[in-house]
Amino acid sequence: MQEETKDDFKRELGLLDGTMLVVGSMIGSGIFIVSSDMVRQLGSAGWLIAMWVLTGTITVIAAVSYGELSALFPKAGGQYVYIKEAYGRLIGFLYGWSFFAVIQTGTIAAVGVAFSKFTAYLIPSFSDKNILYEIGSFQLNAAQIVSIVTIIFLSYLNSRGVKNSKMLQTVLTVIKILSLAGLILFGFFAAKAEVWDANWANAWTSQTLDTTTLTWMPISGTALLSGISAALVGSMFSSVAWEGVTFIAAEIKNPKRNVGLSLFLGTFIVGVIYILANVMYLAVVPLQEIATAESDRVAVVASQYIFGPIGTLIIAVMIMISTFACNNGLIMAGARVYYTMAQDGVFFKKAAMLNEAKVPAWSIWAQCIWASALCLTGKYGDLLDFVVIIVLIFYILTIMGIFILRKKMPDAERSYKAFGYPVLPAVFIIIASAICLALLYTKTSTCGWGVLIMLLGIPVYYMTKMNVKK
Repeated sequence: MQEETKDDFKRELGLLDGTMLVVGSMIGSGIFIVSSDMVRQLGSAGWLIAMWVLTGTITVIAAVSYGELSALFPKAGGQYVYIKEAYGRLIGFLYGWSFFAVIQTGTIAAVGVAFSKFTAYLIPSFSDKNILYEIGSFQLNAAQIVSIVTIIFLSYLNSRGVKNSKMLQTVLTVIKILSLAGLILFGFFAAKAEVWDANWANAWTSQTLDTTTLTWMPISGTALLSGISAALVGSMFSSVAWEGVTFIAAEIKNPKRNVGLSLFLGTFIVGVIYILANVMYLAVVPLQEIATAESDRVAVVASQYIFGPIGTLIIAVMIMISTFACNNGLIMAGARVYYTMAQDGVFFKKAAMLNEAKVPAWSIWAQCIWASALCLTGKYGDLLDFVVIIVLIFYILTIMGIFILRKKMPDAERSYKAFGYPVLPAVFIIIASAICLALLYTKTSTCGWGVLIMLLGIPVYYMTKMNVKK
């Protein structure tokens, strides 16, 4: 075992590395899947593109707002540090608690299973239908094993130092961007005017698909609000994790400049890719087929139109690369939050240690174990709604923190200030709050559980404090 030390992190990551971490962590499997459900919820091309434009816009606004905080606190822990400094240790802990319990580990598990599902296209024996062990209601399938093995492998790689993991992240993310760009480009070449015209014939007709009869029903009022909320869950879930670069600020060269710039460049690149991908879907696949794609794999349908039967394999390989790079970024960044929490005395003491490679190996393995456990539950897909609402709540609190910290720390050096302050940060807070309220109103059963999990951190925090005093 490597000797543990509390020495500082190594600053080995540049602007390109930071940007690739943002892009790689954001693009997982969502862009290949969620548009199918979004069309079922809202029923038109105009609404589909509007949801992606709205998501991209507020994501970039949030990211450039975070730039001020990253310049103010250029150290490990990122968003956890910002929230703690603005609101105190309790709220900071609630973020860290939610992050470990659901946000990061649940996302790692979900992305790992997406990897295994598409691996099964190439190796059918890796399918979730291949049951390896069964006892009572619990079933262990091959897909879960593949998911856990990839999480363990990436955790091991990250525990050996940031250099190898950053190289893997950069290479895979560049491949991911180029392959997505190629899919979009070939899609536009294969576009059919009759498909495009038909998809845009009733661009703003709001309707929902009855999945039993496969007929469209017009919606308005509360039903439309519910549809918008459900659609935004998909696009927002596909656009989270960009803040991961703030967690590793202590390992980025010139963090006061490069963290904020990485956030802007990364979220802008992903926003453009997501919008173009959906425009491509609409140019290639009839709207009805987008809504009824098997297992919501709209990218598979599009690829089959573009490349023929081999299209399924092309998308499978793309998603394997995409999800592998996504999880590498999530695993790399997430452990830094637990490290910083441990230094504050609100997480396991061993998490505050760095190994000889100057990385928080204990935190990486703790994250690995819990994410692997979530893979085994088989219920991580149900976490989607309340992952999104918790993420949004803490995005809102963090950006509100900019206003608070300007009053609390008026004389602090700010080498970068939030773009468009106070208007753009306020616009994000208003829009994101409206989305949260809509989610709580229309998806109370799932989003309510998310808020409950977050609030359960309050007694855990006070129990932790009592143990520290003892």
